[in-house]
Amino acid sequence: MPLILHAHPFSSYCQKVLTALYENETPFEMLLLADADSFAELERLWPIRRMPVLIDGSQTVIESSIIIEYLALHHPGPLRLIPQNPKLALEVRFLDRFSDQYVMTPMQKIVFDCLRPAEARDPHGVGEARAMLQKAYRWLDQRLAGDEHPWAAGKKFTLADCALAPALFFADWVEPIAPSLANTTAYRARLLKRPSFARAVDEARPFRQYFPPGAPDRD
Repeated sequence: MPLILHAHPFSSYCQKVLTALYENETPFEMLLLADADSFAELERLWPIRRMPVLIDGSQTVIESSIIIEYLALHHPGPLRLIPQNPKLALEVRFLDRFSDQYVMTPMQKIVFDCLRPAEARDPHGVGEARAMLQKAYRWLDQRLAGDEHPWAAGKKFTLADCALAPALFFADWVEPIAPSLANTTAYRARLLKRPSFARAVDEARPFRQYFPPGAPDRD
């Protein structure tokens, strides 16, 4: 029985898992979350109603980072997205949390605020989210300094890069990365050229018109 991923290609957290699946050419079937029936099934599997959700036979796996950890345990491929070395693995997991907490979350705050009625918008909260993104960009720029860091955790592509790829992709759309942050800008460009993430980006192109703040004519 194939792996089944309940997901949408334009979701940042779904792209995180799709990048991991494509990195190792892991066979799976995607069930597109696009109508009332598909979301009803998602809610049956996970009442919180957040995507993606992975089904592996009788096993239901929830949350993007846990799905990638699960794949590493039960469907490993040639590329280890989580290093065997415990210290390196801890660093990768930290960077994954950094991405989700300090890049993905504030980015989504800005995006979701655009969906609110004008009278219910939160300009103060959006301002805080933009400030957090700028802090995250600067911290990442310092971390990426030097040739030893082509990827977030060093020389090998890992879970951290699966997380940062969609996070930085969308974050730069809503709160641009300053040109002076050359390391972060170059890293985002490398991520866009990575075949696994490039595939996820290309598959999502038909949905760009639905990006609430408006998608820029680039990337």
